[in-house]
Amino acid sequence: MRIIFMGTPEFSVAALAELINAGHDIAAVYTQPPRPAGRGMAERPSPVHAFAIEQGLDVRHPKSLKGADEQEAFRALDADAAVVVAYGLILPKAILQAPREGCFNIHASHLPRWRGAAPIQRAIMAGDTSTAVMIMRMEEGLDTGPVCLGEMLPIGPDMTASQLHDGLSEAGAGLIVRALAALERGSLNATPQPVEGVSYAAKIEKAEARIDFREAAADVHNKIRGLSPFPGAWFEIEVGEKRERVKALMSRQAETDKSGAAGEVLEANGRLIIACGSGAVELLNVQRAGKKACSAADFLRGCAIEPGTVLPFE
Repeated sequence: MRIIFMGTPEFSVAALAELINAGHDIAAVYTQPPRPAGRGMAERPSPVHAFAIEQGLDVRHPKSLKGADEQEAFRALDADAAVVVAYGLILPKAILQAPREGCFNIHASHLPRWRGAAPIQRAIMAGDTSTAVMIMRMEEGLDTGPVCLGEMLPIGPDMTASQLHDGLSEAGAGLIVRALAALERGSLNATPQPVEGVSYAAKIEKAEARIDFREAAADVHNKIRGLSPFPGAWFEIEVGEKRERVKALMSRQAETDKSGAAGEVLEANGRLIIACGSGAVELLNVQRAGKKACSAADFLRGCAIEPGTVLPFE
């Protein structure tokens, strides 16, 4: 089939690669414009952009698809279908209606749960034990379209957003190839989403990333793994007269007979265990500001923290 691909982050690359491998004709790749990144803040193309260039594909990165000229350019590609994977722009009605067979979205949740921008992070932060990746026929509403195919994935008790991201990306890539094969045969069915069980995965706000050890250990653990590696849940330590930010990248609920006030360091000898509002959490991998990620043991060798220290909350 003649396909327009629309995606931006690393999550989307696997799907584009599978579409190419399946022999589809990629008419064009739409992605977000290059953004300043790194220490020099030089403009850097998105992962999809970089991969598409390697494959010799036509790459387009308009800032908006609302203009008549952009919509006409899209229609002129004469596509059978568009595949959309974490693209980052709302598709106007004119775009949705341009491909002959419509637009299909790979969405990383068990719809209608976690519609929206951050379904992977929100599922883990909420303590969900399973999720899904689904192929949805797109319509004007936010992730409201009927579902064509889906695959469930378990969420392990210590699984991070990065680990779940990779599993969902691979599963979604396989599903979209199956969906397009069924579409070519004329056998692709779509089932409306249930009206019950709708929830929204709002974009992660910076303020949410700060760890509040007054919460239950399960909630602290879920926040840490749900925001790992980006943006990274963080706490502060006092170094001399200054405070230093530390990201917590991996954790587990601690098994300890020690207790203390919320935010109190219970162990800091090889293991870093911190009391929460109820229970305690053990930090396994952390990252100090401006430094590389490391194990808790390595962190403690370079940053002396005494048991009994209470970490600041605000």
